Amino acid sequence: MAFFRESDAISGKQARAFVSFGERREELFYAKNIEATIEKNKVDVPILGRTNTPQRSAGWKGSGTLTVYYVTSIFRQLMWEYIKTGKDFWFELQITNEDPTSGAGKQTARLLHCNLDSIIAAKFDASSDDMLEEELPFTFSDYELPDLFSELN
Repeated sequence: MAFFRESDAISGKQARAFVSFGERREELFYAKNIEATIEKNKVDVPILGRTNTPQRSAGWKGSGTLTVYYVTSIFRQLMWEYIKTGKDFWFELQITNEDPTSGAGKQTARLLHCNLDSIIAAKFDASSDDMLEEELPFTFSDYELPDLFSELN
C-alpha cells in the first residue's frame, strides 16, 4: 500500500514568479499569491429519448488573480498608457513551484497573452497596521507546462 509522505507536500513559499512585457522580464519578488483557473465552456447536447441534458466541452477560458504588495507602479503605468493611447497591452506570467524537500520536483506553468481587467489607481489606509497590497484580476488565452512534477512513488 502506498502512502503520501508529508515531506512531498509542496510549500507555496518556495515558488518563483516572473512577469514579461515584450522584452522586459521582471521577477515578482513582491508577489503575495497567484491563482489562475482554466474553466471549460460547455454546451448542452439534448438527445432524443433521454430525460437529462448531457453536455460537452466547447472551449475554455482562463482567468486569475495576482495579489502583490503595493510597491510597484508598472501595472498602473501600463494602464495609464492604455488610457492615454487606447493601445492595449498583454503580458506573460511564469510560475515555478519547486520545494527542495519534496520528491515531486518542480512544475512550471506559463500563462500567455495575459490581460489585466482592473488596477487600483491609488490607495492608502491610515487605520490599518497591515501592509498595503493589491489584487490584479486578469484573463489569459494560452497556457503551457514546460516542467511537470515527477510522479511520486
